[in-house]
This record gives sequence, C-alpha cells and structure tokens, in this order.
Amino acid sequence: MTTALLDALRSAIGRDAVHDNAAELMLAGHDASNLVGQAGAVCYPGNAEDVRRVVDVCREHDVPFVARGAGTGLAGGATPIGGAVVVCTTKMNRILEVDPLARLAWVEPGVLNLDLTRHVSRWGLHFAPDPSSQQSCSIGGNVANNSGGPHCLAEGVTSAHILACDVVLSDGSLVRLGGEEPEPVGLDLRGAFVGSEGMFGIATAICVRLTPDPVDVRTMLLDFETVRAGTDTVSAIIAAGMVPAALEMMDRLCLQAVEAYIDAGLPTDAAAALLVEVAGAPAAVAADAETVERIGRAHGARTVRVAQDEAERTLLWKGRKNAFGAIARIKPNYYLHDTVVPRRHLSDVLDHVYRIAAEQDLLVLNVFHAGDGNLHPLLVFDEREPGVIDRVHRAGAAIVEVSVAHGGVLSGEHGIGLEKRDYMPLLFTDLDLEAQGWMRSAFDPFGLANPFKVLPSPAGCGDAHAHVEGLWV
Repeated sequence: MTTALLDALRSAIGRDAVHDNAAELMLAGHDASNLVGQAGAVCYPGNAEDVRRVVDVCREHDVPFVARGAGTGLAGGATPIGGAVVVCTTKMNRILEVDPLARLAWVEPGVLNLDLTRHVSRWGLHFAPDPSSQQSCSIGGNVANNSGGPHCLAEGVTSAHILACDVVLSDGSLVRLGGEEPEPVGLDLRGAFVGSEGMFGIATAICVRLTPDPVDVRTMLLDFETVRAGTDTVSAIIAAGMVPAALEMMDRLCLQAVEAYIDAGLPTDAAAALLVEVAGAPAAVAADAETVERIGRAHGARTVRVAQDEAERTLLWKGRKNAFGAIARIKPNYYLHDTVVPRRHLSDVLDHVYRIAAEQDLLVLNVFHAGDGNLHPLLVFDEREPGVIDRVHRAGAAIVEVSVAHGGVLSGEHGIGLEKRDYMPLLFTDLDLEAQGWMRSAFDPFGLANPFKVLPSPAGCGDAHAHVEGLWV
C-alpha cells in the first residue's frame, strides 16, 4: 500500500479510522473460509459519508475495495485480493428507526442479526433470517450473501425481508434501492443488490421487514436407524402439504460431537435425527405436530421427543446452531460446503458425500437444512497433516460436481465468493455469465467493488486465476 493512498484515506476519514498494522491486515485478509488473501489497508467508516469518501479515494487511486462485516462468510466473499482496501462496517452498528406498526426497521450494516431481533422483541417481532452465525453475523453480511438459516424454509431467505438499501456505488454516489412501499416504481434494483456479495457497492443503511412472533411453537426431535429413513421422512412431510417453520437434519457423527458439547440427551447411536419445528395458532400447531409424528413413525422413527418448555427448545436449537463449533472436539479445522439438491435426491447425494470423504480419507459430518435440500457437509481435518489440504480440496470439488449432476445448484446461502467462482460454468452458459457480467458493470463500471469474486474470467474483472492460486490454507 502506497504512502500516498494511506495519507489520502486518513485525510478523508481520520487517521484513527485507517489501520495498516500487520496484525489487522492479517485478520482482514480472510473471512471464516479457508481462503486467505492480502489486505492493503483496513478502514473503519462511521457513517455513509465516510464510506463515500473511502470509495472516492480508491477510485482516484485505482485501487479495489472490499466491504467486510463481521467476517463470518464461508466462501471467501470478503477475502481481499492483491492489496485491496477493506471497508469494515463494524462501527456502523446503529438501529436507526423501528416502526412496529409497519413492521419495519432501518439499520446500519454493522448491526448484528441477533441484536436486531433482541431489540424488536419488545414489540413481539423478530428478523426472520437466522443463520447459525446469528449471534455474530451482521445484517450487511446477510444482505450481501442473501443468507438463510433454519427458519428460511417457511419464512424465506434474506431477500424476502429487505425492503430497501442505501448504497454507495463505485462512482461515489449514494443511492436508495427499493423503498418502504410494497412495490416501488421502476426496476427491482433492491432485488439485484441483495446477494450481490459486495460487487455492486456498499450498503450504508438497510430497511428490513420485521416478522411477528408465532403464537405457539412446538419443537420436535425424531431419530432414525438410517439416513435414508430420515430423508424420506423429510420428503413425506413436505408431500403432505406441510411447510414446517424448520426442518433440519444431523447425522451420527454430528450428533455425537454436539452431545459431547452441550449434553442435551441427543440420540448419539442414531444414524440421523430430524429437528422439526411447527409454529402458528395453537390448534394448527397441535395438528401439525401430530402429523409430523405420524409420518416419522411410519418411516421408522425410533423416538419422537417434544420439547416440554422454552428451556428445552433453546437447548435443542443450541445443539443445531453450535454444531460447527462442536466439531473442534474431533479435529481442529473444517471445510464447510453449501450446495442445494432436490429433496428427492437427498439420500443419493448424501451417499456420494460419504463415499467421497472415504475416498479422500476424511471425516465428514452432515448437518443441514433438509426441508429445502440445502446441504452443509463438514469435512473435518488437521491442516498440519501433510497433504490433507489437497485431499480436502478434491473432496470439496467432487461434492459440488455431484450436487450439480443431480440437478442441484452451487450455493444455498453462503454465496459463491472465491470458493465456487470457478465452478460457475457447471451451472451457467457463457452467455449467462456474460449477462451477469453486464449487470455487474452496470453497477460498478470501474471494476473496483470486490473484484475477482463470483464471476470467472473473462466475465469477471480481469484474469484473476493467478491471484487466487495458493489462497487455500
């Protein structure tokens, strides 16, 4: 990073808001994925005007910039390449306005997901997207990746809960995409921005839709002797016309790791368990719970456990949402994938996943959003083991390929980022990718907003292949 650029950034937003010490550059050089890049400087804007000034400086010096929230992304979306300026929004963490009657709120991008729900709970409302990283991920990051979570089966992913975004574009202009009204006039640029992974600009304020808390909730745990029995139950529940609030699956190795961590009495001898939640009016909840139990037992459920109170419900969800952390008891490192396959192919694809892991001499845990076929295979490993990174990389590639071959897609909620960028041709034609490149250029004609992500060359911003060689750790 040149002295001239650092001086310009410090002049724009203040000396204390621009950091270039080795420790912070190292931390900002990666997100929660296994990809490590190189940051040139880390800026901490305090408001939209600061963001605009940073972008202006980057454009004047022809240096790319990368928006970063809490750094919980798992696809390298916030990994800076080639000394990019990292624009960290963690200090933009104010809840600006809440309208409980209209059920909306304006928030800054650095507000944490769970903090927003806690803030609006006084009105019997919540923010529906609830990723496993809910306690630490930011609303800005949710918007960037169109995040989901266990309850997205019934409630929908982030795009269904964002009304508007104030965005700084790469030309330094501040624009509003969408609006508070249900159907804003013109093109749905808000819809285009949500899920754009920082390639279209930087959100500085976000209008979120708030969801009323359910009147009644029932959380159930069903366990099975085979994974296939569990996945067949998932399909049968949906085929019965039900859309549960959540429908999650954990396999045996995952159950064992989680139980050792939280001591919730999970069935560690089961091949798989389903965590099912139904919500709504009390009579409907009771009927749905009865249907779930009937379907589960018809497909071989050994036991059906119903949470008796809020404490037990919270404990069961703690197990599901802390599964990724619990695997540290098995191996110190993990590579978490994110593909989506049709529900009817869940069992077949899982069979392939287990086979792929065995072929590469790796352990795999499966914990995922079974209701919508969103797989999250966890390959666990010790990076100190010679050659293990290559095996992990081969296994990851094979999982993507088998998912797509069964009619699936590359990502459900983690995004494409760097991790899956070069797999995009598996799913899209050259013309598809070219059209996506045109959309990207329409928002960012300078090619400075998070370059080298999502779109492979030449649809992306230049030939990035050389830049990502060796990024895997």
